[in-house]
Amino acid sequence: MEAEVRLKITHCVRAVTQSRDTEDVFDALRTLSGYLDDRCSDRGEFCRIFYTPLLQALVKGLNSDWFHKMPGSQRTELWGSFFLLGPPDQALLTLLDAITSSDPSAGLEHLVSMLEQFLSTGRTEVLLWSRCEGGAVTDSLQVREVLLGRLVGLPPLTANKLKTDTPLAFLPQQYFSLLANDILSVLEKTCKALRGGQDCSLGFVGQLLGKACAQGHTALVFSTLAPQLSANTLSDALWRRVSVKLLENVPDRWMEAVITGLVQAVNDPETLSRILGNVVLKNQKAQLVITHKLLLLQYHHKDCVLRTLLGYLAQDDERRPLLCQVLRALCQAWSNSSAVKHTTVEQQLYVSKALLLCLTLMSPQEIEQQQEVLRQCMLNGMQCHLDSSVVRVRRIGMVVGEHISQHMDTPTARLSFQYEHDEETRALLHITQPVETKPDSAHSPEPEMEVKTSSPPPSTESSAVASQPAAQPDSDLDSDDELTPYDMSADEVKQTCAPPRYVRDCLEGLLTSEDPDRVCACLQSAEGLLRRHVSTTKEVSVEFTKVLLHMEDKYSTANFLFHRQRAMVALAVTDPIPVSEYLTTEFHSLNYNLRQRLDMLEVIAVAVQELSQPVTNKNESTSLVTVVSPDQPGNDLKHWRQVVEERIKSKTRRFGKGPTQPPPKATPNRYAPVAGYFFFPLLRNYDRPQMTFDLLGSDHLVLGQLLSTLGLLMHLAIHAPVATQMGKALLDFVWALRFHSDQSVRRGVLMCVCAVFLAMPSQSLLQELSDDLLDTRAWLADVAETDVDSDCRNLAVQCLILQEWSVKKELYPDSQM
Repeated sequence: MEAEVRLKITHCVRAVTQSRDTEDVFDALRTLSGYLDDRCSDRGEFCRIFYTPLLQALVKGLNSDWFHKMPGSQRTELWGSFFLLGPPDQALLTLLDAITSSDPSAGLEHLVSMLEQFLSTGRTEVLLWSRCEGGAVTDSLQVREVLLGRLVGLPPLTANKLKTDTPLAFLPQQYFSLLANDILSVLEKTCKALRGGQDCSLGFVGQLLGKACAQGHTALVFSTLAPQLSANTLSDALWRRVSVKLLENVPDRWMEAVITGLVQAVNDPETLSRILGNVVLKNQKAQLVITHKLLLLQYHHKDCVLRTLLGYLAQDDERRPLLCQVLRALCQAWSNSSAVKHTTVEQQLYVSKALLLCLTLMSPQEIEQQQEVLRQCMLNGMQCHLDSSVVRVRRIGMVVGEHISQHMDTPTARLSFQYEHDEETRALLHITQPVETKPDSAHSPEPEMEVKTSSPPPSTESSAVASQPAAQPDSDLDSDDELTPYDMSADEVKQTCAPPRYVRDCLEGLLTSEDPDRVCACLQSAEGLLRRHVSTTKEVSVEFTKVLLHMEDKYSTANFLFHRQRAMVALAVTDPIPVSEYLTTEFHSLNYNLRQRLDMLEVIAVAVQELSQPVTNKNESTSLVTVVSPDQPGNDLKHWRQVVEERIKSKTRRFGKGPTQPPPKATPNRYAPVAGYFFFPLLRNYDRPQMTFDLLGSDHLVLGQLLSTLGLLMHLAIHAPVATQMGKALLDFVWALRFHSDQSVRRGVLMCVCAVFLAMPSQSLLQELSDDLLDTRAWLADVAETDVDSDCRNLAVQCLILQEWSVKKELYPDSQM
C-alpha cells in the first residue's frame, strides 16, 4: 500500500472520529467503504491495519450528531455495511466488546440489532471458512483463544448485559443450532475444496466444537450435527475422511466431552464407526474415554450407549483388540470385592451390563483366548457378589455368573441359580440378546405363540367344539357341553384329620406325630389355641417355642413358614418374659444356622410391634350395632326416632361442633414393662466369635438384621422408663460399627441412631449424650455427603434433622418448630 493511500485512509478515519461536519463524515464513510470491495487491491492491507480502528470509531459515533442525522436507509449502507463486509472475526470481537461495555441506551440497541444481522446473514460461516481455506493460520494462539471464547460464550455474554431483553437468536437453543449448521456448511465447502485439489485445515473448527461441548452444550450441538453427519457419511467416503479429521483436531482437554456427546447422539455402532473412524487408535485420550471412562467410571448412560460403544469397537478388525482389553478391565472390576462393597448398586449393574454385552460381541476364538480371565472373574466375582447382604447385588452376581459359565470351555462349570426376576435381571438378560433390524416382524409372532401355549385347556376344548359343527353341521351336541362350570377356585382341601382342641395335644402332635395331615392341622391351629388358652400357654410357652424353632418342613406343608411364625409370635405376646429370654439367649448360642437366627429376630420384631399396639375390645364394636325388633315391617324402613332426629338436624343451625367421635380410651402399653427383656440380652456376647457364628466377621447379614431389630425395639420403647438406658447402650454398640464395609450394616446403624433420637427424651439426650452429639453430627454429615449408598445418605440426613429438632426442643422449648 502506497503512502498516499495510507494518508488518505488515516484522514478519513480521523474525520469519522473527530469531525463535526456531517457531510465530511458521510464522504469519509463512502470513501472507506470502497476499500472493502473484493476488487480493491488494497483490501487486505486495509483490513489488517485500519479495519478494527474504523469499527471502534463507528461504535463511538453512535452518540454523535452525524449518526442521529443519518437516515435509516443510509445507516445500513454507510454504517452497518462495515460490520458485514469486512473480516468477520474482527467485527464479532468489536461488537461483543462494545455490547458488554455499553450502558442501556439507543446505541446498545443498534449494536444488538447489528449482531443479530451478523448472525442471520451467515457471517459466522464466513468466519469459520476463513480459518479453513488455504490450510494456514497466521494469527497468534492468544487471538485464537479469545475468538473461540467469544464464539462459544456469546449467549452468556449477551444475556448478562441484556438480561430479559435478550433476543431469541442469542439464546443457547437457537444460537448453537445455528453454529452447528455453520459447521456443517464449512464441512461441505471443505469437501468441495478437496475435490478441487485445494488444501484445507479443520483445526479451528475442531477446537470450536471441543470448546462448545466442554462448556455444556454437547446435546444442542450434536442434535443438529450428528444426524447430518450420519446421512452424509453413509455413501460418501470423502465425508467420512473429513468427519474423522474434524474429530482428530479436537484438543485432548476437550476430547471427553466430544466423544461422550457423539456416542449419546448416534443410534447404532455403524454410524459411530463412519463418523469416528479409527480415532480411538490414533488418539490416546479418545482411547481412554472409550475404553475406560465411559465403561468403568460413568454409569448413568442408557443401554443403547453401551451397545453403540462396544459395537463400535467390534465393527473393525483393527479395533477388536481393544474389545478384548475392555473385557479384561470389566472382569477385573466386576470381580473386585472392594468395588462391590464401596460402589453403588447402579454402577455395579452398569458394569455387569457392559460385561455381558462384551461377551456377546466377542467371537468364539477371542473367548477361547480369554478363558483364564473369565475363570478368575467367575471364581472371585461370584464369591464377593453372593457374600453381599444386598439382594440386588446377589441377583446381579447370579445372572452374570450364569452367562459367564456358558462361555467356559468346561461343560461341568455351567452354573444355574433360582432367583426372582425383577426389572434389573430382565435388563441384564435383555442386553445379551442381539438387536433385530426389524423388531415388528421379528418379535410380533412370539407373543401370539405364548398366548396360544399358555391358554387354559378349556380354550382347546372350545375350539374342538367349534370345529365340530363346521365338519358335521347336522350333528347334535352333547347336552353336558352347554353346562356352566362351577367356580372351584375358593374350594379348600378337606382335612382328613381333626384339628386339636387343646394346647398340649397340639404340642404333642407337632413333637411326635409323623402323619403329615395331623402335623398340618396342628400347625394351622396352633396360633388360635395359644391365644385362647392363656394359662395353659404360659405353662408350656418355652417348650412350645423350642419345638417350633427347631421344626422343619418335612412334609412340604402349605404356608409352613407363615403358620410357624404366627405361632411363635403368639407365644411371645402371651408370655413375653420367658419366651424373650429364651429367644435372646439362644440367638448367641451354638448349633444354630443363620436362618434360625434370622427367624428369632423376625419373631421378636413382629411380637414387639403387636405388644406396642393397644388392645382392641371386640365386644365394644359389636355392641354399637343397632338391633332391629321383630315387629318392624322391614329392614329397609327407617325407625321413627331416626326420622325425627334427621328432621331436627336439618332445621338446627350450629356455629360449631364438638368432637364427632369419643376420644380413644387409654390402654396400658404391654411392651414398655418388658422392653428390657427383649433388648438388652441381644447386646450380649456380640463380640465373641464362635465356631459357627461370627457376628462381627463374615455373618454381616445377621448383623444387619440385628441392628434393624434393635432399632425397632428402641423406636417402640418411646415414653418407656427404660428408654434412656436403652438409647445409651444402643449408641455405644453401634458407634464401633459406623464405618462397616457392608452397606446393610451401615444402614442398620443409621436406623438405630434415628430410633435413639426419636425415642429418647430430649432432656436425657442432652444430659446423657452431650459429649457424643458433636462427634455424631460430624459423622452423620460425612455420611450424608460421601456414602455410596443412597439409602444411607437419606437416613443420615434424617438423623441430622432429628438431632437438630431434639436439641432445639430442649434449648428453646417455647419456639415453634
